[in-house]
Amino acid sequence: MVPGNQTQFTEFILLGFSEKPEQQGLLFGLFLGMYLFTVVGNQLIMLAIGSDSHLHTPMYFFLSNLSFVDICVLSTTVPKMLVSILTQNKVVSYAACLAQMYFFIVFGGFDNFLLTTMAYDRFVAICHPPHYAAKMSPDVCSLLVLLSWIISLLDSLLQCVMVTQISLCTDHEIQHFFCDLAEVLKLSCSDTFTNYALIYFAADG
Repeated sequence: MVPGNQTQFTEFILLGFSEKPEQQGLLFGLFLGMYLFTVVGNQLIMLAIGSDSHLHTPMYFFLSNLSFVDICVLSTTVPKMLVSILTQNKVVSYAACLAQMYFFIVFGGFDNFLLTTMAYDRFVAICHPPHYAAKMSPDVCSLLVLLSWIISLLDSLLQCVMVTQISLCTDHEIQHFFCDLAEVLKLSCSDTFTNYALIYFAADG
């Protein structure tokens, strides 16, 4: 592909973990088992929190959201990997790759913000117990979660828009099992300083 002309670039190849046929069955079973175990485990946590009124507290509210986003993160990457292992088709379209990248950044970013919010919740509970009920009211908790979603969505949108501006080389093999932002940037023929600066800024922020 000629740098600067992205219209001809329509797909990537996800190399995954192994190309050896004898290892595909083991990998499929291993990751399917871990995926189902994690999804079912997180769903049980959400169900337990939702059904028990004693657990309707800020800490468990955040934990329920954390369980939900953990399912979302896994569902963004693992099903596609399992299909690729099963069909031996590692090709993913440019649009699908961009979509996977977008949702992975959204859910990954929200996960980080949520963990920060949970740390703040424990800080208030331990250091300011008399003011805990006021500082961590249901409205405040909902607002913190909403702000985490908004920031994550905007950050992911900006990251993906920046990716669409780079020129990609003829090499379209991604050294990963999903469309990771850093791995896609490695395929660029153009200057990616701004992209990496944005990643570091988002990570340090």
